[in-house]
Amino acid sequence: MNLTRVKSVGWKEMIQISRDPRSLIIVLLMPVVLTLLFGYGVSLDLKHLPIYVLDRDGTQASQDLLKRFQASDYFNVVKVAGDYGELERALDGGKARMAIVVPPRFAEMLHAGGPVKIQALVDASDDNTANVMIGYAQGVIRGYSASLQVAWARRNGQLAAQMPLSVEPRTWFNEDLESRAFIVPGVLALVMSVIGAFLTSLTIAREWERGSMEQLISTPVTPLEIMVGKLLPYFVVGMLAAAICAVIGIVWLGVPFRGSVISLIISTALFLVAVLCLGFFISVVAKSQLAASQIALLAAFLPAFLLSGFLFSIDQMPVVIQLVTRIIPARYYTTLLKAIFLKGSPAAELYPQLLPLALIALVLTMVATRAFHKRLG
Repeated sequence: MNLTRVKSVGWKEMIQISRDPRSLIIVLLMPVVLTLLFGYGVSLDLKHLPIYVLDRDGTQASQDLLKRFQASDYFNVVKVAGDYGELERALDGGKARMAIVVPPRFAEMLHAGGPVKIQALVDASDDNTANVMIGYAQGVIRGYSASLQVAWARRNGQLAAQMPLSVEPRTWFNEDLESRAFIVPGVLALVMSVIGAFLTSLTIAREWERGSMEQLISTPVTPLEIMVGKLLPYFVVGMLAAAICAVIGIVWLGVPFRGSVISLIISTALFLVAVLCLGFFISVVAKSQLAASQIALLAAFLPAFLLSGFLFSIDQMPVVIQLVTRIIPARYYTTLLKAIFLKGSPAAELYPQLLPLALIALVLTMVATRAFHKRLG
């Protein structure tokens, strides 16, 4: 392989990138836009959920219970309703996600020691949010119930003034349980997929559409030199984009970075090689920029978004889909990013993800090399 010819092909591709405003905008703005969009606009944290309450007892005990809902970070008591009709209208109109109804004779039944049921009307149009809200409400009520038991034991002179069992959680790696720390590292996989597969999918297809492929074929440049020369500028751009995303996430958005910079560079380089070769292969096969871009979107960006563990847990997917994710490079890269950023895992613990990623990169390199031939048709 002649490095001078590789350099010439790479310089030609850099000029082509600079002359294409759309590609240049994607390269320069995509890392910033995606990182800020997902960092600020996407949140899996459910806090300050609007709720209505209906107190049908009107005693100090019922008010104490409702004050616990108001004091919780998860709920925001928007209004105290006057009747059921107002609750129904609030849920129908989206003004409230849940309504809490305290039954009549609430304090009397508590004093008698009998079971008391609190009604919760939940907007389940979003089943995940509904399940989370029910869990939060049950937690608030359990806390109130435990305090009543402690108060009853103390009034009756019993020593068992505390619950026999309790949970004392210690959260690791994401101590504040912020979804931003979980989401932002995965944005790197999306950015690399777009810059890698999407842009490189246009390289060879562009040459065919503009009629310049005949000139390349007539030159002494080998297929391998053409592939390396065309992919090298995108590799440099991809590494720069990854650095931009990492800096924005760490400095601006406050995402913790506890791992090694070298581990991040190696992981990113392997993933970039994989997606660049995938995009090059698509460009060779499609021979049309429109078709190549659509195929790249389906083959790289969507799997990176849906099947990499970026937002949706792979463990909760069907077994068949879990097997499919094993051939998706973004799965291993996303896992590596979370391990490097949040856990600070040493290099020895990254090999179970690095080795499959390196193998996929090698296979895609061989496939892309064999797919491109210097001939017409």
